[in-house]
Amino acid sequence: MPDAKAIVYTSDKPDLVAVDANGNVKPGPKGVTGSQAVISADYQGKKATVGVTIKYALEDTVKTVSGKNVVTNETDIAVVVNKERGLPDNYEPTDLVEPNVDFSFSGKAEKRMLRKEAAQALEKLFKQASADGIKLYGVSGYRSRATQVSVYNNNVKTQGQAEADKVSARPGFSEHQTGLAIDVSSQSAKFGLEEVFGATKEGKWLAEHAHETGFIIRYPKGKEDITGYSYEPWHIRYVGVDIAKVVYENRWTLEEYFQNAVPVNG
Repeated sequence: MPDAKAIVYTSDKPDLVAVDANGNVKPGPKGVTGSQAVISADYQGKKATVGVTIKYALEDTVKTVSGKNVVTNETDIAVVVNKERGLPDNYEPTDLVEPNVDFSFSGKAEKRMLRKEAAQALEKLFKQASADGIKLYGVSGYRSRATQVSVYNNNVKTQGQAEADKVSARPGFSEHQTGLAIDVSSQSAKFGLEEVFGATKEGKWLAEHAHETGFIIRYPKGKEDITGYSYEPWHIRYVGVDIAKVVYENRWTLEEYFQNAVPVNG
């Protein structure tokens, strides 16, 4: 049986994922959700390696408040907000900025805003699209809880409760409130937020390239039972390049990305 003390553990990216002398793995000083590294174990000339990704278990980032599940990591760029996981009351990001991209409307509005990191990534995405001959427009980004109340109530009034729940979030449960999500469209789709956008050249380009700057199609086709929402080819969510790449390659939803997270002590 190997002498545990003789095993030497190392990480190829200790600033992102660290490992101690006993083989315990934890986030490094620069590690964030989605960071990846290869952990090696050397014993008398023999070596074994394993890939490690920093993830959180969904059940570890939620608490019950007044009978509702509320996330505890609301500022994390990988926070999962859905119909079962809401934001703290009156949550508002502190780093909202307006990305330098074209919008489908004129004038100032909160829906032009995104969190700084997401805004910078959106600028890169739109610039990349333009280089490929694709013209995208921002339609609706950040949405405060108060605005979501108005949006949701209007949908209930015009479409009924059941249909409203398929196409819009209840107040406090909208990704738009995180400042990490934005609806985009194109002139060919008449700047609309409808499924037809997914069939346009702009929509197809977005689906294949959004991950390159850290975005995912948050509500993909065929995943309605997981996301709880109808297919929305226009709704993109910033999660960072590392996570977006894995989600894209596996054709996952954000919920599926975290499904295999393994709790670690310490």
